[in-house]
Amino acid sequence: MSWFATWRPYAGDLNKEPVATNEYLPIGQSVMLGIQHVLAMFGATVLAPLLMGFDANLAIMMSGICTILFFVMTGGRVPSYLGSSFAFIGVVAAATAHATGSGANPNLAVALGGIIACGVLYALIGLVVMATGTRWVENLMPPVVTGAVVMIIGLNLAPVTVSTVAGKPFELTMTLITVLCMSVIAVFARGFVQRLLLLLGLVLAYVIYAIVANVFGLGTPIDFGVIGQAAWFGVPSFSSPVFDVNAMLIIAPVAFILVAENLGHIKAVGAMTGENLSPYLGRAFVADGVATALSAGVGGTGMTTYGENIGVMAVTRVYSTIVFVIAGVFAVFLGLSPKFGAIIQTIPSPVLTGASIVVFGLIAIAGAKIWIDNQVNFSNNKNLMVAAITIILGTGDFGLMIGEFNLGGIGTATFAAILLNWFLSLRQAS
Repeated sequence: MSWFATWRPYAGDLNKEPVATNEYLPIGQSVMLGIQHVLAMFGATVLAPLLMGFDANLAIMMSGICTILFFVMTGGRVPSYLGSSFAFIGVVAAATAHATGSGANPNLAVALGGIIACGVLYALIGLVVMATGTRWVENLMPPVVTGAVVMIIGLNLAPVTVSTVAGKPFELTMTLITVLCMSVIAVFARGFVQRLLLLLGLVLAYVIYAIVANVFGLGTPIDFGVIGQAAWFGVPSFSSPVFDVNAMLIIAPVAFILVAENLGHIKAVGAMTGENLSPYLGRAFVADGVATALSAGVGGTGMTTYGENIGVMAVTRVYSTIVFVIAGVFAVFLGLSPKFGAIIQTIPSPVLTGASIVVFGLIAIAGAKIWIDNQVNFSNNKNLMVAAITIILGTGDFGLMIGEFNLGGIGTATFAAILLNWFLSLRQAS
């Protein structure tokens, strides 16, 4: 089997049939879908570095480079977008004594060294999987576990997302209008337009917001001045790592959370496409690990496969890996252009919140789809307990502290699901 997939043009009906990972659409449609993937990940990929005190433009640029690197290292067989991982926020704050969201991180170099250590550990785990196979990983995370983990990736961020507009009547209204715009396109549009529901819904909601706020003065107006002031081209600020043992010990264990996230991602996409992507788990782990180390090596954030883009694939049913190369190229140019970054930054918070509600909801439903497609039996008390406990731990952001290391809600729930499934399966094995 060759390393790279063999692609063929899509010949189906967009209204009825999904686009497979090894198929591609005409260039115009592919570009639009790639831009949609960039917009889907933009909010989170910008927010994560801002919270950790990293350079946001550099994070965007590296997300594009790392997505293309992931494509090459997996042979174009796994549809994924790599963006800034939220799993690093707590440990970076602990390792650098930097208050979350308080501006530039003065101990950035120390954090970078720890993230590189995490990337190396992650890649080594991937090499072990490539050498020994994926059966042991799949035994650790059967469908009941992976479905729950994917679901909590969507549910975990829901409270934070909604809190940005809570108690603000105008913002809440615009959030619901954004959701409605995307829903209308998803249901009433046909063909390729339907596949662009997130992008077109976002643009439509943006225009409505501008009319209501800037023309009629009913809300905080969009400041278009920042676009004119921004330069067309600008190179982000690079930084060099410092390898501090304590910081490395605090940050490196995040690799296990990234493994769980990546596994859940691949399982979700496999369930949606009907393709068996498990043979490429090892490649994906190595690629994500190398991408994380590369990004931190120049001053960027740690990388992970993005749940937001699972949501995009779930609703568009376009799984072509070619689209992610286009998205990566667009993100690189975006990172190199402060003006494009300024345009995206003018998107009002309520509009982004509405888009996030749709995307995170689609991720949660993708987890439920794993259960349905694999016919998980919830009359079995083991499955019932594993799923129930995992969802509440993840949704409630139950972050377990191990010394100075915070697993976070998703990490704690993921390991709880794995351990519970193993422990409760002992009775069946006996």
